[in-house]
Amino acid sequence: MAVSRGTELGRVRGLGSAKGGAHHWWVQRLTAVSNLLLLTWFIVSLVTLPRLDHFTMVEWLRQPWVAVPLALMTISIFYHLRLGLQVLVEDYSDGGTRIALLLLISAFAIVGGALSLFSIFTIALGA
Repeated sequence: MAVSRGTELGRVRGLGSAKGGAHHWWVQRLTAVSNLLLLTWFIVSLVTLPRLDHFTMVEWLRQPWVAVPLALMTISIFYHLRLGLQVLVEDYSDGGTRIALLLLISAFAIVGGALSLFSIFTIALGA
């Protein structure tokens, strides 16, 4: 006799593992590590600046070795935010509410990340 997996109700509904949990878990951990490293770089960089006035910050951000890690940090933070909130919504909501919340979270992450990147590159490229 074959060993069955899942519950009777799950087999009837055709529900089972989505096979995506391990990948999601790993990506969330990788973004957490990148956030830690990039935020540490960001804080150390800010602390070592002579002043935190507008002129100093703009000149600092115009350097490629500042703008690129800052852009990577932005991407990592917004992606990590989306992954974490997705898990929260999937665990605690269902039906139409789940779909609406997932769409809102994705839209927020995309729009917030795009606006942040636009701001970084506008300053970095001197526009």
